[in-house]
Amino acid sequence: MLQSRALVIALILLLSTTVPEVHSKSIFEKDRRDWLVIPDAIAAYIYETVNKMSPKVGQFLVDAAQTPAVVATRNFLIRETAKLSILAEQLMEKIKNLWYTKVLGY
Repeated sequence: MLQSRALVIALILLLSTTVPEVHSKSIFEKDRRDWLVIPDAIAAYIYETVNKMSPKVGQFLVDAAQTPAVVATRNFLIRETAKLSILAEQLMEKIKNLWYTKVLGY
């Protein structure tokens, strides 16, 4: 039981999600800059599966996901990946403009 509890905590920390937020996000949203959507969806699937088998363990998962350390880590990762996404979009725009002006001669 202790090993499975440790595994569950490790999964939650790895996926770093809070369950209610997952259901409000779309994985395929076009202007999405949050790279944690897919881990959120995986965590929601794990939570739903575990909750069907044992609601008590499901509640433990929810409680573990909402600890201050997990929430703070998740918010930090969201902030930083959003910055990286913006920089990647700007780089792609510069490459596209360079392609059109220098290579294709538009």
